[in-house]
Amino acid sequence: MSTLSLQDRTPLNQTTTSIPKLGFGVYQLYGQACQKAVLAALEAGYRHIDSAQLYRNEVDVGAAIQESPVKREDVFLTTKIRQSGGSPEKTYQSAIDSIEKIGGKGGYVDLFLIHIPSTGAGKETREELWKALEKVYEEGRAKAIGVSNFRPQHVDEMKEFAKVWPPHVNQIELHPWCQQREIVQYCRDNNIVVSAYSPLSCGDHLNDPTLVTVAKKHNKTPAQILIRYALQKDWVPLPKSGNPERIKQNANVFDFALDEEDMKTVDGLDRGKAGALFPANVK
Repeated sequence: MSTLSLQDRTPLNQTTTSIPKLGFGVYQLYGQACQKAVLAALEAGYRHIDSAQLYRNEVDVGAAIQESPVKREDVFLTTKIRQSGGSPEKTYQSAIDSIEKIGGKGGYVDLFLIHIPSTGAGKETREELWKALEKVYEEGRAKAIGVSNFRPQHVDEMKEFAKVWPPHVNQIELHPWCQQREIVQYCRDNNIVVSAYSPLSCGDHLNDPTLVTVAKKHNKTPAQILIRYALQKDWVPLPKSGNPERIKQNANVFDFALDEEDMKTVDGLDRGKAGALFPANVK
């Protein structure tokens, strides 16, 4: 595990692309604050930025990418479609609008996700959303497509209408207090990369005595332990911060490794759905 590096990527099944193992989340970052955070992340070595229509900052992320000296092709950009536009054509146009906001006119995203499975009217809406993403994928405007907050039944349901199956990624809430083991195993069994949002549990547990003990053992911060833990679980964590020093610190997790005992200790913190920050999205 100690051989992990900030440059490591995971191939996405049945695509020609791969996803950086460490990403940077921008939820609740807006305007100049978002742009500065993305620029700080790129400067610190992150090459994977995760946004969404719901976050209302695709334009800000796009502006930072334009400003950064890092080449566009070296940055992995993710966004998510929030809901149906009201018709297949409008839903497709909604996806194109997002791509142009974050990837520039005529640009592309590296990964486009359906944000939540329960949008709109249920299965029909999920089918409409997925077909819009399949279209941008076919056109090369998205290098990979996937889902977020989908449970096994939602992913299985897609077999009825999907040309692209399995989805390349499922992004779900994942941290020691909410490990969602059933869906994680399902994704592993079906070659779906698991991306972890809120890997720092929004800071709620950084003073947890068990976590602090492991952090002291490695002379690292509790946040660094959580990120390293996610990486060693083979999740793709998306830590978020607006603080340049913390952004750098959160990427500094490749000079140590958690041993088997550490991993078991942190595994033991799981509270299932009771530990979820967003329980509506957790089984």
